[in-house]
Amino acid sequence: MDWLTRAADLAWPMAIAAAWVLGELASRATRLPRISLYVLVGFLLSHAQVGLLPRPSESAMLFVADVALGLILFEFGYRINLQWLRVNQWVGASGLLASVTTFFAVLWLAAAFGLDPLTGALLAALAMATSPAEVLRVVNEQRGSGQVTERALHLAALNCVLAVFVFNVVIGLWSFQTFGSVSQAVSSSLLVLAVSTALGVVFGFSVPALLRRLGPLGPRATIGLAIAVLLIVALAQALQASPVLAALTFGLTARHRRVALDPAQRNFGALGDLLTVLLFVFVGATLAWSRVAQGLWLALALVGVRLLTQVGATLLFARVGGISWRKGVLTGVALSPMSALVIVLLVHARSRGIDLMDQLAPLAGATLILGVAGPLLTQLALRWAREAHPSPEP
Repeated sequence: MDWLTRAADLAWPMAIAAAWVLGELASRATRLPRISLYVLVGFLLSHAQVGLLPRPSESAMLFVADVALGLILFEFGYRINLQWLRVNQWVGASGLLASVTTFFAVLWLAAAFGLDPLTGALLAALAMATSPAEVLRVVNEQRGSGQVTERALHLAALNCVLAVFVFNVVIGLWSFQTFGSVSQAVSSSLLVLAVSTALGVVFGFSVPALLRRLGPLGPRATIGLAIAVLLIVALAQALQASPVLAALTFGLTARHRRVALDPAQRNFGALGDLLTVLLFVFVGATLAWSRVAQGLWLALALVGVRLLTQVGATLLFARVGGISWRKGVLTGVALSPMSALVIVLLVHARSRGIDLMDQLAPLAGATLILGVAGPLLTQLALRWAREAHPSPEP
C-alpha cells in the first residue's frame, strides 16, 4: 500500500516530464503548437483512459493549475490596451457581436439536439469563451506582432470576461433551480464577479506601489509579480471568487499603473514554461473518452457554429475597423481556442458542488477538438497574416 501511495505521488511529475519530452520532439517534427501536444498527453494518461493520473478533482493540482493560468492571464491582461479599444470602438463591437451571436447560435443548436434550456444556456455561455491562455502562448511562441495579433488578443480578453459573466449568471440560476437557495445563487453570480474584479483592482494598485517603494529591482520585479499572482489566486479560491477574472483584472490594472515587466521574463521565465506544461496536461486529464464520444456530433456542430460566428463578426467589422477582409477572417480564426478557460470554469463549478461534466458531455468533445486544433488554427492565422516570426529551432 505504501508503494502504491508513492507511485501515485509520482504520477503528475511523470506525466509532465512525458508531455514536455513528447511536446519538444513532436513540435520539431510537425511544427504543431506544443500546448496542443500537452493536451493530448494529458488526455491519454488521464484516469479515464490509461489511468496513470488520478482524477484532477481528487488532487491538489487545481490550485497549481489556477496559478499557472493566473500567470498567463496576468501577462495577457498586461498586454491589453483599453485606450485602443476606446479609440477603435469597432474592435469592441466585433467582440460583442461575436459573443452574442455565438451564445444564441449555440443555444439554438442545443435545443435542436434536444437539450433542456438551462443546459443549453450553460453550453452557450462556455462556447462564448476564447481562452487567453492558448492565444497568448501561441503568440509568444510565434513571436507574433501585427493587426491580427493585437485584435486577437483584445477580442480574446473581451470574450473571456463576457463568458465568465454569463456563465456565472447561468450557474446562479442553476443553483437556485437545483438547491432552491437564493444565497447560493447570488454567491455564484454577480457577487463572484464583483469580488473577483475588486481583488484584481486592489492588487493592481497596491503591488505596483510596493514595487516602486522597493526601488529598482530589474528582473526580480517579475518574481514579485509572480508571488502576487500566487496570492491573488489563493485569495480568490478562499473567497469562492473567480481566479480567472481576478488575475486578468490584476494585469489590466497593473498595465495602466505603468509597471514595466522585464522583457527577458516573457511567460514568467522557466517557471511559467513549466507551469504551462502542467496546465495543459491538467486540461487534457479532465476529459474522458466516454464523454467525448457521447456528445461528439453536437461537439462537431458546436465547433463549426462557433467558428462561423467568430469569423462572421470579425469579418463584418473588418473594413470599418481599419483592416482588410482577409485579416478580418484570420482574426476570427485566431480566436478558436477555448479549452483551458472552459475546463477551469467547470472544475471550479464542481468545487462549489455543481458538477456539470455529465450534463455538458458535448463540451468534452469540443474541448478536446479545440484543445488540439485551436492553438493550431491560431498559429496558422498568424502565419497566413505574415505576423509570425518564430525563433529557429536549435
